Amino acid sequence: MMRDVSPAASSRATPAGRRFPRPSCTSRLVGLDLARGVAILGMYAVHLGPDPAVGGPLGWAMEAAAGRAATLFALLAGFTLVILTGRPEPQTGRAGRQAVGRVLIRSAVLFAMGYALTWLDTPIEVILSFYGLLFVLALPLYRLRAAALAVIAAATALVMPVVVYLLRAAVDGGSWSDAFIAHDPLALVTGSDGVLELFVTGEYPVLTWLPFIVTGMALAKLDLTRPRVASTVALTGVALAVLGYGGSWLALHLVPGAPAAVSAATEGGPAASAWWSDAIGNEPTAGEPAWLLVAAPHSQTTWSILGNTGAALVVVAVCFVLMDRSPRLRWLAAPVTALGTIALTAYVGHILGVKALNTFAMPDSTALPVFLGFAAVAMLAAVAWTWFFRRGPLEYCLHLATTPTRLIT
Repeated sequence: MMRDVSPAASSRATPAGRRFPRPSCTSRLVGLDLARGVAILGMYAVHLGPDPAVGGPLGWAMEAAAGRAATLFALLAGFTLVILTGRPEPQTGRAGRQAVGRVLIRSAVLFAMGYALTWLDTPIEVILSFYGLLFVLALPLYRLRAAALAVIAAATALVMPVVVYLLRAAVDGGSWSDAFIAHDPLALVTGSDGVLELFVTGEYPVLTWLPFIVTGMALAKLDLTRPRVASTVALTGVALAVLGYGGSWLALHLVPGAPAAVSAATEGGPAASAWWSDAIGNEPTAGEPAWLLVAAPHSQTTWSILGNTGAALVVVAVCFVLMDRSPRLRWLAAPVTALGTIALTAYVGHILGVKALNTFAMPDSTALPVFLGFAAVAMLAAVAWTWFFRRGPLEYCLHLATTPTRLIT
């Protein structure tokens, strides 16, 4: 059983009602920052690296990053939300109101920043606007314990994919969506599909990405510096990954006509790899119930949520264990950890770099050098910056933006 670090669990788990010992901030944050750095490098691989069609170990690595890096990023957002509102004990009173204010301001800034980056018109699907909205939707849950959050994550993983599938089928099958978008103020201001894109049709619809951030919140309630807890999280991740990807593989093989239906719905996409690969595409071109059987990373299905969540849990648990076990490992991982401490700056920076260098117009043969170059420069810059400063440039700006919350009484 995973150990809950909430106050109620703390008093039960220690003699004479003593509070659960708070783990050292350093060991906790180093593991978290390493996981953030892995997520950023994964996004670099997806946006800059070779096409998975190159095959071999390199193609597999690029395919493994597709969708799963963004999932890890979202799960860590939930972890961050709990840190901002108090970990292991949720802040209350004035401190709690100020924490809520800080989260809301951060959400607004990320929301606006996401649309600003989208206006650069790069081929990258920017996650920040969805990320900011997810913060707002998950914020009311920050006082809940790990078990309650896990139940909510499981429930939303089961229900929301069906809701999004039905809504997408309704959008494809009717003209009401055009009228809705035409009268949506957000769509008019941003030039996007507005609310409909955020909740249903976008690359990261918040309805199906909410389970990731809630899972991250549950994870943050646990004492991951304890080896048994980290091992349990890793084993839980493996089980979820097997259930998600394995369940999809079985369903696609056992349900009569499922592969043909999925392939037809995606205009001939490779249904044989739909249980784990992004090659199948993100959504069917027409409403097809068999689509709910696939587990492609961006398919917005229950199987994909389970599999991707499992993969993310394994990465986080391994990062905490590695950073807690050996100073030598910490030193070796320092460039990736430094990248994780300035994750927002690194994410925004690579989109600006893509725009400035027009990397998507470069020949396919340059993809690997471009990816490695971006990763190397980002890690070197992160190491140099964090040697002198605690926060990254954009992280510091985000911190400054939340200073008015000190006036909340």
